[in-house]
Amino acid sequence: MILLVVDMQKALVCRDLYQYETLTKRIIRLVTKARKGKTEVIFFQHDAGENTGLSKGDIGFEIIGDLKPLDNEKVFTKTINSCFGNSEFKNYMEKQKDKRIMIVGLQTNYCIDATVKSAFERGYEVIIPKGTNSTFDNKYMSAKTTVDYYNLDVWEGLVDLVTIEEAVKMIG
Repeated sequence: MILLVVDMQKALVCRDLYQYETLTKRIIRLVTKARKGKTEVIFFQHDAGENTGLSKGDIGFEIIGDLKPLDNEKVFTKTINSCFGNSEFKNYMEKQKDKRIMIVGLQTNYCIDATVKSAFERGYEVIIPKGTNSTFDNKYMSAKTTVDYYNLDVWEGLVDLVTIEEAVKMIG
């Protein structure tokens, strides 16, 4: 299994996220467990382009301190929502024998959704631990409604939605 940590960057991780504290604690717990075991952790950073505050060289582009990747961990950059838009990552994943991928991070309705669907289309078993993806309120829905809508409706049949305890056991 691979634990894929998406867009946990300083410009995005803030208290305005739905269940900010739960999200960060759970992702840190999973990454810590993966690092102690045999589960590979791969990080993604979204590059929104120059003058956005979310581009290489910007402080906001950096992964939050509690999740700072280790020297031996892979870090990829993307410029579109799906992580599979990065050909280097796509090629790396195609070489993996284990087709299970646990996806956590931001934002539920953008990069997580696109990555979930891309992974599913490629035949991966997609695992989503509850409370490990989040987003912000938008003009159509609250963040809570958005997270629930994707986790409990849009991804039904595409993902294995598990509790945090089940996720920790899967990594261990």
